[in-house]
Amino acid sequence: MDGSGNSLLAGPESHKKRVAYFYDSEVGNFYYGQGHPMKPHRIRMTHSLLVHYGVHQKMEMLKPIPARDKDLCRFHADDYVAFLKAVTPETQHEQLRALKRFNVGEDCPVFDGLYSFCQTYAGGSVGGAVKLNHGHSDIAINWSGGLHHAKKCEASGFCYVNDIVLAILELLKYHARVLYIDIDIHHGDGVEEAFYTTDRVMTVSFHKFGDYFPGTGDLRDVGHSEGKYYSLNVPLKDGIDDESYQSLFKPIITKVMEVFQPGAVVLQCGADSLSGDRLGCFNLSVKGHAECVRFMRSFNVPLLLLGGGGYTIRNVARCWCYETGIAVGVELDDKLPYNDYYGYFGPDYTLHVAPSNMENRNTKSDLEFTRKYLVENLSRLQHAPSVPFQERPPDTEIPEEEELDMEARGDRYHKWNGNMSDWDAEDDTICHSQEANANDVNFPRWSSLSRA
Repeated sequence: MDGSGNSLLAGPESHKKRVAYFYDSEVGNFYYGQGHPMKPHRIRMTHSLLVHYGVHQKMEMLKPIPARDKDLCRFHADDYVAFLKAVTPETQHEQLRALKRFNVGEDCPVFDGLYSFCQTYAGGSVGGAVKLNHGHSDIAINWSGGLHHAKKCEASGFCYVNDIVLAILELLKYHARVLYIDIDIHHGDGVEEAFYTTDRVMTVSFHKFGDYFPGTGDLRDVGHSEGKYYSLNVPLKDGIDDESYQSLFKPIITKVMEVFQPGAVVLQCGADSLSGDRLGCFNLSVKGHAECVRFMRSFNVPLLLLGGGGYTIRNVARCWCYETGIAVGVELDDKLPYNDYYGYFGPDYTLHVAPSNMENRNTKSDLEFTRKYLVENLSRLQHAPSVPFQERPPDTEIPEEEELDMEARGDRYHKWNGNMSDWDAEDDTICHSQEANANDVNFPRWSSLSRA
């Protein structure tokens, strides 16, 4: 039992892990605008749930240090970062050419505190990578991160800064190989693009493919040059359920871990792949989604867990709270504890939500073909690439992290004053830009590889 009398049950993999959890109470105050499906408020809801379950007592609680301009420019173009820093809702009408150039204004609106928001969520992901690099944590969590669509010179799909690429670049300072896995319903295009020509980062994306944003991620897209066969795409159809999903996830990832042997893993846990998501069309339960986290935890490799999509926010909070429990090795009781947003979770007030009866359009033959194709491609990689370790880039300078004072939280959860119906409206539709551009990454200087 935790201090509030709620059940924290030991899970089947409850052996202890040192977990660092990054959270800034201000992140829930950022607001994309009326009717926009992306709601940072879901991060605060997640945090409230896990605190009332008592999960926070089992983690190191850290407030992210905001990423600086030069940190963001390790991947993003200087002029793009300068634009994000300067633009405001009041001045955006004077910068129409720049808005168009950087794809800001529609899916990716200008809102109050935009640059501060980017600094915060990127700072959490880079901070998590630093924790893992220094061996201070086995797992690092930043649910405000995982914004996988952002490109070097433009925003895309509600994402402005690609915190995932920045975190992977940080991990590459200490690890010869980094594995990126994406279980968001949308293709992880920004991360794949960034690392498409290197064999130091393998990207694996499980996503809806077809007439669906961002329109990339074909099974045949496998990487280029030194990166050939180091990009894996798992295209899926509507209605995939837990059993079908795991019939691909576990054998493919098992083979990836065997062949690639990463020194660290980044798992983007976009919750829009859950059943009933406002913008999604999959049929995963919270437990089915979280099974990916449980499986990756079992490999005992440094693991960075990040957020991503997720637009039915009560279910996002349920999912990421449950997955935080898995990270620390506890199984949370299905009955929700009373929390700051208890009204969102009615009428059942449970942690788990049953999947729907929607049709699973992924046939057994489709799944078997995809599995065989990807495992065959992985078999072309005889063994993990080796890296000639030369001069390592300097560590990112991060001041000593400020521990969250849970006793001093006061009423900071309640700063948002909007009404619930706007935060979880179900009737808005968003059109997505399908435009993409190739990006080059400033890799660490010892990134040239030779095959062993």
